Amino acid sequence: MSDSLPAPLAQWFAARGWTPRRHQREMLAVARQGRHALLVATTGAGKTLAGFLPTLTDLIETPVDGLHTLYISPLKALAVDVQRNLLAPIEEMALPIRVETRTGDTPSDRKARQRSRPPHILLTTPESLSLLLSYPDSATMFAGLRSIVIDEVHAFATDKRGDLLSLCLARLQRFAPALRRVALSATVADADGYRAWLAPDGDIDTVALVQGEPGADPEIAILLPHDRIPWSGHSGRYAAAQVMAEIERNRTTIVFCNTRSLAELIFQDLWKTNDRQLPIGVHHGSLDREARRKVEQAMADGRLRALVATASLDLGVDWGDVDCVIQMGAPKGSSRLLQRIGRANHRLDEASRAVLVPGNRFEFLEAQAALDAVEAGELDPDVFRPGALDVLAQHLMACACAAPFAAQQMLDEVRSALPYSALESDTFDRVLHYIAEGGYALKAYDRFKRLRLGADGLWQVTKPGFVAQHRLNAGIIVDATTLDVRFKNGRRLGTVEEYFASTLSPGDTFFFSGLSLEVEKIELNDLVVRATSRPARVPTYGGSRMALSTNLADRVRGFLDDRSQWARFPDDVREWLEYQARRSVLPKPGELLVETFPREGRHYMVAYSFEGWNAHQSLGMLVTRRMEAMGLNPVGFVSNDYALACYGLEPITDPQALFSPDILEHEFVDWVQQSALLKRAFREVAVIGGLVERQHPGKRKTGKQVTFSTDLIYDVLRKYEPGHLLLEAAWQDARARMTDVGRLAVLLETAQGRMRHVTLDRVSPLAVPVLVLIGRERVTQGSADDALLIEAEALASEAMTLDP
Repeated sequence: MSDSLPAPLAQWFAARGWTPRRHQREMLAVARQGRHALLVATTGAGKTLAGFLPTLTDLIETPVDGLHTLYISPLKALAVDVQRNLLAPIEEMALPIRVETRTGDTPSDRKARQRSRPPHILLTTPESLSLLLSYPDSATMFAGLRSIVIDEVHAFATDKRGDLLSLCLARLQRFAPALRRVALSATVADADGYRAWLAPDGDIDTVALVQGEPGADPEIAILLPHDRIPWSGHSGRYAAAQVMAEIERNRTTIVFCNTRSLAELIFQDLWKTNDRQLPIGVHHGSLDREARRKVEQAMADGRLRALVATASLDLGVDWGDVDCVIQMGAPKGSSRLLQRIGRANHRLDEASRAVLVPGNRFEFLEAQAALDAVEAGELDPDVFRPGALDVLAQHLMACACAAPFAAQQMLDEVRSALPYSALESDTFDRVLHYIAEGGYALKAYDRFKRLRLGADGLWQVTKPGFVAQHRLNAGIIVDATTLDVRFKNGRRLGTVEEYFASTLSPGDTFFFSGLSLEVEKIELNDLVVRATSRPARVPTYGGSRMALSTNLADRVRGFLDDRSQWARFPDDVREWLEYQARRSVLPKPGELLVETFPREGRHYMVAYSFEGWNAHQSLGMLVTRRMEAMGLNPVGFVSNDYALACYGLEPITDPQALFSPDILEHEFVDWVQQSALLKRAFREVAVIGGLVERQHPGKRKTGKQVTFSTDLIYDVLRKYEPGHLLLEAAWQDARARMTDVGRLAVLLETAQGRMRHVTLDRVSPLAVPVLVLIGRERVTQGSADDALLIEAEALASEAMTLDP
């Protein structure tokens, strides 16, 4: 039978009293047919074993000496964990199968040995695979490759790491035409999209879709505070004592937070209420690797009762003894919530238990929306886009490091990767000539001439030094840098993330260290400021936020419009919505509600667009610039995932004019070009595209040195070659990734057709959660909580009072 197990495997299952699951046998049957496969199965369903079952079967039935299977993981830690879980059964069956990992942490001597004598199964990441393909012996090393298993494929298929991996797959398929591709995921909304991404030439008919057996439905509860759900905040910190009580009731709990800073705060909050001194830990990407490994081992050994973590464990290490997952703040997406819930009771036949802790009233609605989405099996949409050209440049350089290549043959190979299937010949030629000369404005400099066309018609590396340079600097993940905030006299106030600085222009103001500061200039890695009495225009600094998914936003809009749902909500949330309906209106699906009202000598405009914090931050910049041009004297803006509030000295009588679509053609373009946003995007594509080095042999450049190099080149290209390939790539990045411009466009289109403007005499109930944020930037850290509480209560009292 096509799904029958060889004797050692059958005996291993029997010894444990296990029976292979249907989807595991189906994966084996598909492999024996020689077809590619996408397995979509819930966490705990044995996906990894299903992915490796054909490999183990093949190596038992027809042993080979050499590399048989590549396993690709989005995380180094996941590859290490899989190695541990894979080695145990191999050792128990006494199989002569060698399994090794290869990541950036692998010693150089082992890396060299792996190329000359590779293991049967190699566990690695997209970046390490790309580096392997840059060696002359790569064609030999991969010639006998039988399968490639891509775990957690949803984690990178739709971004630049996925672009790189798709190009590597195309290369491997040329070396080993019989290579079989396998992808695994628990959270895929568009299975056909992933099948096309996985397939050679995008031919989805060559990829079998294997659906895992449904597991037990998760048990999800929303934690409610003992008194009332807060008006504002997004962390759920108010519930620390209740969360600690939940930890005490369970054997092991993972407490997920959406940001690293919040994880640290929640960890401290829990310690303060940890009267029984239970062992708890913290885990996030900013911690040292060894510290993370120690915490992971402590969890694996059952020595921790709770672990506070971020997305670093979304795909993470799977511990069967975790019996509860707690999500602090709203999850922002149903797919992410499912991924996190799956960390609890990592078994198919046991319900995963989760508790959501909403940070405010809007987040309660979002938490309920996420719970409903999970029950309905609704996942967040997967957005596939054309492959990035900076990634293509890096890949072509890697191929050239391995061996000279013919342009047409390489173009055909590249087009077999779905993200690049529509790549035009002239665009491909532009990428080649960029690597060969840096571009028109840079072609006088030898340091940018990495490729040349030989007399034999093949593209080849110009000198060996460029090969070493590529291997030192290749990679898709570009570390974020920080800028020093300082006065002109050199006095340093602290640091902000470069992303935040990139949204600023001279004259912008922001709060920092208890001061209102005006930007004088941005130079190298310094943000030069001066103290000002002007109110701060820009409300936040540093940090990144997960965007609210569109499907949860739509569900929240539905709650507001459908009063029959309100009976499901706590009394204070229901009362909030009822008072909003009586004092103003509630936005309908597809409608943009805009409220304007005066308060304490200022005039406010609140737009309820539900397009996420990132889009609202960008729109706030643009709208306040337009307000200034229209003489409305804007003072500033604040935003959350649900609304944008702008405020100034003059009343806004015609909000329609502030939201016209040409804002993306005029103010948006002007803002991006005047701010450092485009420079930051250029830095990333210049590093990925190989124009700027991150490392020299034996020495790594500082972030300041990299920024200095890219800024110089950026200025030259803007002046002499504005159509340069990397400038175009940077512009695409700035639009698509950094500003959520797609959601902005939808928002502005809605504003044109379905804006509902309501003029009020005072603040509305729905406006309170976003307006409270204005106070957040105006108080020093020590008194922040008390001051915000007073401000929120004052606003709420005003908003929730009905007119006589």
